[in-house]
Amino acid sequence: MQFEVWAPQAGRVTLECDGVTHALERDARREGWWRGEAGARDGSRYGFALDGGPVRPDPRSRRQPDGPDGLSAVVDHERFDWRSEWTGRPLPGAVLYELHVGTYTREGTFDAAADRLGHLAELGVTHVELMPVCPFPGRHGWGYEGVSLWAVHEPYGGPEGLKRFVDRAHALGLGVVLDVVHNHLGPSGNYLPEFGPYFTDTHHTPWGSAVNLDAPGSDEVRAYLVDSALAWLRDYRIDGLRLDAVHALVDTRARHFLEELSQAVDTLGAETGRPLFLIAESDLNDPRVVTPRAEGGLGVHAQWNDDFHHALHAALTGESQGYYADFARAPFAALAKTLTGGFFHDGTYSSFRGRHHGRPLDRTRVAGHRLLGYSQTHDQVGNRAQGDRLAALVSPGRLAVAAALTLTAPFTPMLFMGEEWAAGTPWQFFTDHTDAELAKAVSEGRRREFAAHGWTAEEVPDPQDPATRDRSCLDWSEPEREPHARVLAWYRRLIEVRHEQPDLTDPDLADTKVAHDEELRWLAFRRGDVLVAVNLADGPAAIALGAPHARVLAAWEPVDSPGPDGILHLPPESAVVLLQD
Repeated sequence: MQFEVWAPQAGRVTLECDGVTHALERDARREGWWRGEAGARDGSRYGFALDGGPVRPDPRSRRQPDGPDGLSAVVDHERFDWRSEWTGRPLPGAVLYELHVGTYTREGTFDAAADRLGHLAELGVTHVELMPVCPFPGRHGWGYEGVSLWAVHEPYGGPEGLKRFVDRAHALGLGVVLDVVHNHLGPSGNYLPEFGPYFTDTHHTPWGSAVNLDAPGSDEVRAYLVDSALAWLRDYRIDGLRLDAVHALVDTRARHFLEELSQAVDTLGAETGRPLFLIAESDLNDPRVVTPRAEGGLGVHAQWNDDFHHALHAALTGESQGYYADFARAPFAALAKTLTGGFFHDGTYSSFRGRHHGRPLDRTRVAGHRLLGYSQTHDQVGNRAQGDRLAALVSPGRLAVAAALTLTAPFTPMLFMGEEWAAGTPWQFFTDHTDAELAKAVSEGRRREFAAHGWTAEEVPDPQDPATRDRSCLDWSEPEREPHARVLAWYRRLIEVRHEQPDLTDPDLADTKVAHDEELRWLAFRRGDVLVAVNLADGPAAIALGAPHARVLAAWEPVDSPGPDGILHLPPESAVVLLQD
């Protein structure tokens, strides 16, 4: 078997494979690369030593059986027996479901999560979006401090476990999206700087030195990231990738890394005949991210739209701290703007940033499905001091409003695991660092962060306490009892309506027409022949829809169709979806 590694500054490289040491030779065809042969098979343990130093894991390791610091293991991807016949499922018309493997079930494994996928198929979800699964220290964590960008966290089930999960999802008609982190690596088990200039001090990010996308040596670093992304799509038959915090991918080259990555993904999609896609997390409000490459954009297929979330959250809760401030001044107007234009900050002044922010979307060039809309995400829940979900903050009626707006808006809707039944469990920030000093720093830093906002140390859960993770696991007995069962039925009906009504997946953002009353706290919008109305007031609302005798498709509370006068009488804290025949 051939082994190779990029180590441009090394004078000597050796391979240790199954206890035998082999000297590698410089690759005459590729500068900075070393290569050599060794007898190996699936599961063989190996690592590289540079200039007589300690043996380190392979930067392109496919498996880390003993965690980030251990030796790598050979993975023969051809050995897996794929059972499902799968040709892919495109992003337009999708309903996504964000899932964390470690807390979706108490067991916290791929196999346990796969056993619960039938719930999502019945719900009407089309794609499961997995939070990061690359190896990280310990057993439990969010996954954003991972290393070994080609490998799978062993406590979840390793490479075989992920393949079984994907195969089961595909058998149920569910696509799988994987969250990948290219903007930084975790501090534990990160040996990349020993091998080459994977990071640069030319730029800095919240995590320290930036990933090297434009300094000397960046050609190989970019190839490392692109090849890793393609490996998930090819070897694990993943359908799409969610790219974490792309605004932290600092790249001054004429051809941006995201453009290069989107081109590579599109090429692989054409070769395999599967509709592969990329979804960016971006706070730039820059339309170029989701504008096709042929039209001068970066060609990413979609992005998260935090502006919709912030407007919705402000309307539901009245919260105005931090980045909610600009949305809370007139939340219904903010909602109306995002529903029709995508971005709220499209060149407007952002008080949170202390500057103007964003740029308008060209609605003739950017389809609505290229923005993801949601009322909750792992970030928006887990980054609260106590990880309280929306269900802990507002009434069931307001939860129903959140679901109605999310699932009928002109965006690709995304749910966060458990929201479909108003889960009573929190989702808190938890870690399992094995380095005692790092563990202490994380715990103290978390409490210090929220102390600045008035929280006492006792009120902020300790990330390193195993109970913090345990509290965050879903309780699968909840969906069977009230009030959770009623919320679950509401979500199922809304998703069913979304799939039934073509107007709700119409990609034309400009076709959405909105009316609202800030003082009376109602909002209504039309998408083709579908009308959606919500009332967040404590009393009933009379809304002039101009649509007499529209038929009710879904209603949280009993409601009559508008009479000949076209006026809808909507109960307090409720939502309705109607069809104009």
